Amino acid sequence: MHRSTRLITLAAVCLALLPALPAEAAPTRLEAENATISQGAVESNHAGFSGTGFVNGDNVAGPYVEWTFNAPAAGTATLALRYANGTTANRPSDISVNGALIADDRAFNPTGAWSTWATATLTAPVVAGANTIRATASATGGNPNWDYLDAEVAATPGNDHQAEDATITQGVVESNHAGFTGTGFVNYDNVTGSAVEFTVNAAAAGNATLTFRYANGTTVNRPMSISVNGSAQTKDFPGTGAWSTWQEVQVNAALNAGANTVKASSTTANGGPNLDRLSVGVTGPPDTEKPTVPGNPRSTGTTSSSISLAWNAATDNSGTIKDYRVREGDTVVATVTGTTATVTGLAGSSTHTYTVTARDPSDNESDRSAAVTATTQPPTSGGTPVDANGQLRVCGIKLCNENGKQIQLRGMSSHGIQWHYDCLNTASLNALADDWKSDVLRISMYIQEGGYDTNPRAFTDRVHNLIEQATSRGMYAIVDWHMLNPGDPFAQNNLNKAKTFFTEIAQRHNNKKNLLYEVMNEPSGVAWSRIRDYAQQIIPVIRANDPESTILVGTRAWSSLGVSESSDESEIVNNPVNATNIMYTFHFYAASHGTNYLNTLSRAADRLPMFVTEFGTQTSSGGGGNNFSRSQQYIDLMAQKKISWVNWNFSDDPLSGAAFTEGTCPGGPFTGTSRLKEAGRWIRDQVRLPDDF
Repeated sequence: MHRSTRLITLAAVCLALLPALPAEAAPTRLEAENATISQGAVESNHAGFSGTGFVNGDNVAGPYVEWTFNAPAAGTATLALRYANGTTANRPSDISVNGALIADDRAFNPTGAWSTWATATLTAPVVAGANTIRATASATGGNPNWDYLDAEVAATPGNDHQAEDATITQGVVESNHAGFTGTGFVNYDNVTGSAVEFTVNAAAAGNATLTFRYANGTTVNRPMSISVNGSAQTKDFPGTGAWSTWQEVQVNAALNAGANTVKASSTTANGGPNLDRLSVGVTGPPDTEKPTVPGNPRSTGTTSSSISLAWNAATDNSGTIKDYRVREGDTVVATVTGTTATVTGLAGSSTHTYTVTARDPSDNESDRSAAVTATTQPPTSGGTPVDANGQLRVCGIKLCNENGKQIQLRGMSSHGIQWHYDCLNTASLNALADDWKSDVLRISMYIQEGGYDTNPRAFTDRVHNLIEQATSRGMYAIVDWHMLNPGDPFAQNNLNKAKTFFTEIAQRHNNKKNLLYEVMNEPSGVAWSRIRDYAQQIIPVIRANDPESTILVGTRAWSSLGVSESSDESEIVNNPVNATNIMYTFHFYAASHGTNYLNTLSRAADRLPMFVTEFGTQTSSGGGGNNFSRSQQYIDLMAQKKISWVNWNFSDDPLSGAAFTEGTCPGGPFTGTSRLKEAGRWIRDQVRLPDDF
């Protein structure tokens, strides 16, 4: 769909907390034979070592070599460990700096011979002066042979961030009001959620003052959410009297050593003030105090494969809790930023006991909470869409179940999981499956627009979680590679990113019967031949790991079969993707897309396997008035021709196309109609119609 989110990505400015220092001329070399050695000996019987020898540790877990590195200043050090491993097995080691573990089971793989030396490099925060760096064997084979450690502290840059050089979402760089610093300032769009995001590189963990220089020429406060590494607080940005009058607002926060994300997001429809810069200054030494213990851990719900937990928030002297860890025994099973978590992938009728700890921005971890025990529900049997249909496949030009029966799936799409992940919790997904009677959940993971690109690991894990949530409820799951801007599927290295993402998804979930892969959301501004080329490169990657699941291919011009760029379905009919068990996607918004779009879908469905993976009853912006009569024409056509569909969107976004009223998420209620918008009530009725399975 043609949504209005803009993302202007500029080079992020690196920032440190200390005055600039010259780079070291060379690393400091620390020979292993001169270090502190526990359970090992200095030897010289293998060639190629530096200094007078090397350290051969005993072949048990626990031996270590400990070096002392005198750093000229606090900062981030590069540590290069030279070693030899003449065995055929990895010899992992725990690497710690000043007692803090920085690399758990770091691999030191075979080098081919004891006289063949290799170097492993990692980075870690160090303090000014003496630092202890220890490498401890973490397996019974012992450590590799250690030759030396090279240590070097990087120089640190200055302490100002210009807003115009940051990552800007829904805003523009301007220079039409005097008094700014740098080359301009950011004018936020007048919407909730417009944002400026800075990357702050701190030389060492510690407490800091964040100073935002801004102008607000209105008489109305423009409050913003200031998020530091995901922990947010709201600050007022009152009127300054004129757009050329600049003032400052300060926020106290704890920074990690290394990269930190500082995001200033508008919280009202007025948007944010004009933002000139962010300055950072040290206000205290590194924090060594642990947070308090999370209180009152409890189970808030179970399914046949998951347990949902909640607890009372911990507190910390820094004022910020970075995250919480949920453990079963000594194993961390979930890491979250809020005070709830859902542990998935569990067996039915199984009992589990968990504890919770809190961590602050300096990675101080609290003691463990009291234990909470819960039991999953019995395994589900019968009655769900997946139970009824099993593994889907394309037969002819229709979607069929494992018995060859032509079927139609009906369901809902999430909004972008970077914005509305809180609308996809235990209660809301239970409502989608049980109250809405949805057959399918589309998991919309944006690539740009603040999505996958910002943290591939975190967003891939969110998709894993939502696949498990859909699976436990017997719904089908569409994994949506939600490319929007840019519209070229090859742009910004997105093909290679897609290969990485879909490989992991397919490898982990290839034993499931409920997956569909949507390999591109809405290509635009490119020819069908380029879209086809992308599809023919990504499909084999999925098929190598999951040969059975149906794959959905986007079509030209925002998945309109080319209509929005003056084409039609004939380009696909005449030059289809060379692959089997695939379908083509179509998107429409009833208040914007009339008879021409409707007729094109109708013709295409007679010649191509079609799946409507996104539609709305309003305009293509996702907002505006609803056109239910036109929507009903589409619904009737899709029912007649067995075209499966998914509606946009299952969230409480402010636009009219969102199902729920603002503020519904995360607490609900999600069942019934009390918190549904007009579009939500209408589409719920359509989803709840009896299935023909």
